Amino acid sequence: MTYYDELETRSADERARGLAECLPALIAGAKALPGYAGIEADADTITDRATLATLPVLRKSDLGAAQKAHPPFGGYTAGTAFTHVFQSPGPLYEPGLFADDWWRFARFLHAMGIGEGDVVQNCFSYHLTPAGIMFENGARAVGAATLPAGTGQTELQAQAAAHLGSTAYAGTPDYLKVILEKADELGLETYFKKAAVSGGALFPSLRDYYRDRGITCRQCYATADLGNIAYESDALEGLIVEEGVIVEIVTPGTGDPLPPGEVGEVLVTTLNPDYPLIRFATGDMSAVLPGESPCGRTNMRIKGWMGRADQTTKIKGMFVRPEQVAALVAKHPEVTRARVVAGRDGEADTMTVRVEGNAAAAEAYGATVTDLLKLRATIEVVSEGELPRDGVLIEDTRSYGG
Repeated sequence: MTYYDELETRSADERARGLAECLPALIAGAKALPGYAGIEADADTITDRATLATLPVLRKSDLGAAQKAHPPFGGYTAGTAFTHVFQSPGPLYEPGLFADDWWRFARFLHAMGIGEGDVVQNCFSYHLTPAGIMFENGARAVGAATLPAGTGQTELQAQAAAHLGSTAYAGTPDYLKVILEKADELGLETYFKKAAVSGGALFPSLRDYYRDRGITCRQCYATADLGNIAYESDALEGLIVEEGVIVEIVTPGTGDPLPPGEVGEVLVTTLNPDYPLIRFATGDMSAVLPGESPCGRTNMRIKGWMGRADQTTKIKGMFVRPEQVAALVAKHPEVTRARVVAGRDGEADTMTVRVEGNAAAAEAYGATVTDLLKLRATIEVVSEGELPRDGVLIEDTRSYGG
């Protein structure tokens, strides 16, 4: 097996030394940017994950507000002459630089065996959003040619795949199946052997369909803001975190790191001085997968996408947010976990707060709930470990059917 570079197989000590070298420089550069004017920490003290976790969380809403005040990028970019500007829903604007695997897709494509001699039929959009350019940039870094196919026009896609002999596909998980079925309908032979997918759920049945047609299908986890975050290898055990980012799993709505294995919100720090996003909240949920990948890559692994972190729910006309539930836990040292359960009694909303804590303190918990959530609730004290470790802080059991 060959690796893209030596970074993929570093020891834990080598990774720690790498962070201690790059993090202070990254933070120092960020502090010079208007967007990070609020960071008060001495950059030289930010040398590992623990000290990184003392910095504030950057959310999409913060980025959007900053971009409105200071267009186009809100003061979060260095003085780089970017080659591209993209727009994503919000709207949010992202910079791009078409050089040096800027969005970090090369390791993913290399892990799939995509490289020189491959023709990648890139079916991600090239219109406004950055996915198409991101994958093309990665393909260029590994020496593959790209057909910038974009989305739609399935018959033309099938014809191009057959005539050009496309060997690899990049796009959403399901669209390749559409192209293959159209090629079958037209009596065209296709030559796809690899499929690099993202932007949707890769169901086991779909992966099996591709495998039965001789196509290796692997997925990555990426966003328009951040680029590639993590990717599958042939080991098919979780997603390996990209070498150019730091991933944290935290309690939803907060910046508080969770132990390995617990489900929480994904925060990402990009080690990119051109556009340093520090502790950027993706809004996605995942969990750390313990141990190292059997493929030999040693970086952290995550379990993949496990839902959305924004569990904000309206109960009795009031919004209840995950950070309020987290504040309840922080208020009482003996409380290890809490969960708000929204329900219905007849036509009225109900709210139960289940707390892992001291049964004798139920009244105090109720007072804190009223203070923090501005609502009265039924308090149910349960034993430590009874609440699921699934990242859910607000559970809505109400039925909205007709």
